[in-house]
Amino acid sequence: MQKTRQLVMKKIEAIIKPFKLDEVRDALAEVGVEGMTVSEVKGFGRQKGHTEIYRGSEYNVDFLPKIKLELVVTDENVQTGLDAITKAAKTGKIGDGKLFVTSVEEAIRIRTEEKGDEAL
Repeated sequence: MQKTRQLVMKKIEAIIKPFKLDEVRDALAEVGVEGMTVSEVKGFGRQKGHTEIYRGSEYNVDFLPKIKLELVVTDENVQTGLDAITKAAKTGKIGDGKLFVTSVEEAIRIRTEEKGDEAL
């Protein structure tokens, strides 16, 4: 019985400030990470939103605009990807964002039906 190679893949979800997107994308490209999904999202953490004045009236903005990046990498590239995102997205101020890493059991490229790391 032939044993198939079990490759571990991880999904990195990064919530970052919108103006940091280009820097993060370039940093990931430099370390060889190809392909990602980008979504415009809104949320808050410790910031708890902020107050704005519009037409003389003050109101609270509870959810701040953020960018969510999703990328799947091989296990060996996880730390490199995390380091690249952290370095590029960091401003040192509150609201820089968060990184989440989860395991991915399978990846399949629809067009060719390649599986695992070959699908990345």
